[in-house]
Amino acid sequence: MELESLKLDHYRNYSDLTLEFSSGVNVFLGENAQGKTNLLESIYVLALARSHRTSSDKDLVQWQAKEATISGRVKRSISETPLSLHFSNKGKKARVNHLEQSKLSHYIGQLNVILFAPEDLELVKGSPSVRRRFIDMEFGQMNPLYLYNTTQYKRILKERNAYLKRLQLKQTTDTVFLDVLSEQLIDVGSQILIARQEFLNKLELAAQPIHAEISDQREALKLRYMSSVDFTSDASLEEVKSVFADALSRQRSREIIQGSTMVGPHRDELQFDVNGNNVAVFGSQGQQRTTALAIKLAEIDLMQQETGEYPVLLLDDVLSELDASRQTHLLLAIQDKVQTFITAPTLSDIARQLIRKPRVFHVKQGVITLENDT
Repeated sequence: MELESLKLDHYRNYSDLTLEFSSGVNVFLGENAQGKTNLLESIYVLALARSHRTSSDKDLVQWQAKEATISGRVKRSISETPLSLHFSNKGKKARVNHLEQSKLSHYIGQLNVILFAPEDLELVKGSPSVRRRFIDMEFGQMNPLYLYNTTQYKRILKERNAYLKRLQLKQTTDTVFLDVLSEQLIDVGSQILIARQEFLNKLELAAQPIHAEISDQREALKLRYMSSVDFTSDASLEEVKSVFADALSRQRSREIIQGSTMVGPHRDELQFDVNGNNVAVFGSQGQQRTTALAIKLAEIDLMQQETGEYPVLLLDDVLSELDASRQTHLLLAIQDKVQTFITAPTLSDIARQLIRKPRVFHVKQGVITLENDT
């Protein structure tokens, strides 16, 4: 899979931009605050219909403009597909082959991307919500049903929390509707739990040999999914539903006192262990970076296994965060395999030696110029 072209209209600091890309490595060089990250963000948004930097679509629209559009042409092994996203005060519209999509879950997955940025170190040492979002966004690209279920779960959870708040404030004493919402939560949530466990099992298998190679066979990586619903990894859907129902039942009084749902996928945690220790707590910065790099590289292979296509890789100012050994491993791993977009103030000597025939762009104050092919 590759992104052949990109057009931005009134997106962030780009009034009108059209670019054609190499199927190999595309490099964007420039000082900070010139628009490099905005460009990679636009590719991420084109793929996932949401930004990794802001929760408000209004932030994506250029200052003093009323609307913005991102459009691109995606090439797969057997087809080419035009995609577009339009943002306005009426919301966003997603189109595939110029046809508007009724649901974003029908749109997401047309372009698959893996983003690796300095803040992705938070994947290892940040809050549990960062890791839950990682699972949902990465696996959601591979599995439309999972993406749909997470959307449904959030809707049910919001409604259930609102009703628990009413019970807390004694605005109602009727728990029949709470039972209905609990049943819906259990049904959708159990599917999410099983899917997450299966995804993490596959991700662990893909990441372990990569991590071992980067660490010169000195370290062993293990992923631990710690759920608030105490189910075994080989449990059936009905068994998970039963355990989930029991957990909710035990927590009901506490939930009414707190006014929020205490059990479910929204409370779960993913932990990375290196040589048996939680790397977020006991690992060095080098070990944390090795773990993050191994996970990102494993995602590339896993996405190819699940979808039949390699994703597009976005490296946003991340090379400078990696030492020479990790830079080398990353660049060799993606060479001639994945279409890659790299942003950096300058290219390191290692990158210049290892990247073959990059298409180099220069970014300055929202203007992008193409350097002669090297």
